Amino acid sequence: MQNTNTESNLKAGQSEEEREAYIQAMTKAAEPTFWGYLGCQMESAGEEEIVVTLDAQPHHLNMMGIVHGGVLSSLMDNAMGIAVMLKRPGESTVTSNLNVHFVMPAKEGKLTVRAHIVHETRRSVTTESRITDGNGELVAISTGSFRVK
Repeated sequence: MQNTNTESNLKAGQSEEEREAYIQAMTKAAEPTFWGYLGCQMESAGEEEIVVTLDAQPHHLNMMGIVHGGVLSSLMDNAMGIAVMLKRPGESTVTSNLNVHFVMPAKEGKLTVRAHIVHETRRSVTTESRITDGNGELVAISTGSFRVK
């Protein structure tokens, strides 16, 4: 999900209803982008943690029958990007570094990524995420750095 121009921009001090409206607007704006093509679903977007899921299907798999590493990387990048966008609404942000550690192969089924912010300065935000499979097993971990313009 990219930081798109949505009708509603999240501002500091907004109510929970306004925050939810902003998240819904972001999700709708992202549907025709890679986010929607990949099949990401926003499960929750709290102050401390973003939860995104993907129902991994045959087209997400590589020739070995496991979820392609690019799918996992994109899933984590999307979730961490949302965390940054919610923390820095109205500011243009872009991934500047993504480190991924594949811990265990993932197969078809529900994958859940949880992302949160680790550190931030005026011009950069550092994030962390983890993907688990339907059994709660750790699939991958990542850190990401995001440049703020």
